[in-house]
Amino acid sequence: MEQSGASTRLAGAVQDLMSELVSALRSGDRFRLAGRVMDGDGPEAAPDPALAAVRVVGADAVLPSVLLRCAPPEPADLTVFAKAVHAWPPPADAPPTSLWSHWAMRRALLRLDASLDGAPGDGSEPGAQWLDEAPWQFLTHQLAVLAPLALPGEDCAVARVARARPVDVARGFVRAVRRRDWLQAAGAGRWLTLLDGVPETLGLDTGLEFVAQMGGEDARVAFQVRAAQLLRTRVPV
Repeated sequence: MEQSGASTRLAGAVQDLMSELVSALRSGDRFRLAGRVMDGDGPEAAPDPALAAVRVVGADAVLPSVLLRCAPPEPADLTVFAKAVHAWPPPADAPPTSLWSHWAMRRALLRLDASLDGAPGDGSEPGAQWLDEAPWQFLTHQLAVLAPLALPGEDCAVARVARARPVDVARGFVRAVRRRDWLQAAGAGRWLTLLDGVPETLGLDTGLEFVAQMGGEDARVAFQVRAAQLLRTRVPV
């Protein structure tokens, strides 16, 4: 029961954070992380759900600063983001998506303030071999999980795999819509906005609007759709 309660609190914290991020993407206003996270020190300190939510959201927690550049992030906000990066390093046996999520957070932190990285390791990319021959259904699922890597000008192994398979990602987007998996559809749609060779018959803009309408009560879906719509303008990073 205690584990279930912690999971519920974390899920709620993620939804709250994503809701505020959606508002920032829509308004173009500065987004603040500082003040959301409580200070806690020592081994007996309970994890703060707000800080854990930053780790779950990953690099997208600073997407308004990276994508819109409406204002440079405040030092206190970057400190919170760095704390989330350092608090949960992936173990050696972590799945590839966890390794890439952590790498994306470190990359975002380095973009914004290299002095705050400080995480162990040399910062090199994880491998992407698990995607090389992946069926299109699995590929789309994995790319949706790694939607924070879908940024204009991003050059990493995962982005290169996506660029090589636009038709497969389009097929995955359609499949996710048909299965009413709105979060996967939104994440796939975000990738599709950056790919050349997407079939014109897909009707991506209309599809994204439909996904937003059907799944928009989930702040994670609303966020990915709004990010995808902004990426259609090819804002340079």
